[in-house]
Amino acid sequence: MSVFTHLVAELGRLLEPVLAQSATAAAIVLFTVLVRLALHPLSRAAFRGATPAAGCLPVLLQLPVFFVMYHAFSSAEVGGKANELLGHRLFAAPLGSRWTDALGEGGLFGAQGLVFLGLFAAITVVAAWSAVRGRRTAAAVAAAAGAAPAKAGAGKKPGARAGAGAGVMAEVSAEQQEVMRKLGGVLPLLSFGTLITAAVVPLAAGLYLVTTTAWSVAERAWLQYRKERAEQRSEQRADQPVDGGVRSSL
Repeated sequence: MSVFTHLVAELGRLLEPVLAQSATAAAIVLFTVLVRLALHPLSRAAFRGATPAAGCLPVLLQLPVFFVMYHAFSSAEVGGKANELLGHRLFAAPLGSRWTDALGEGGLFGAQGLVFLGLFAAITVVAAWSAVRGRRTAAAVAAAAGAAPAKAGAGKKPGARAGAGAGVMAEVSAEQQEVMRKLGGVLPLLSFGTLITAAVVPLAAGLYLVTTTAWSVAERAWLQYRKERAEQRSEQRADQPVDGGVRSSL
């Protein structure tokens, strides 16, 4: 943990000429971004569904970082010496303080309380963005699953008999569609759990949470955008030879 505190302290000193007393808070955000950049290849693999473990690794690898962040701003001493990080602030609120501490130092709308309210507002915006995207994704997947049997049935030749396999496929698709509908209504709400966590951990850990959550949502939106663009280009390339063959035959 002493290595972590030293790294954050050094990043804070580099940013101090520009950000003054909030330099360490900015260093935490910068440190979080560096961690997420290092995990980006795993996040891409998880998005593409390369391996089942790929989806869990980015989350699991962040847990030690979060726990180190939590303990670094909860311990009075690090390596037998006074913890220098506890003296740093984000505006009026110490980075080692919790929301309950802020309520005791001026109330909900006191100087420290306003800092936590700003953090909670940022987490709420990110969670709402994540929830909206989650619902849209679940609806799109459910619609695609429901349209698949119809397309398969339309592609059959007239007079062809539908086998038992087709009925099973349709039944499975219907069950999957119902599961997706239910999950689409519940899973997006889990993103608001970060708000509860941020209310009970030190302010520094809350900064880590809001930064990594915002990164996750933005990263997934960017990967989805790139996937859709790649699919559009593939469709365009697939259509070009057909057009050329039609023109040449004319």
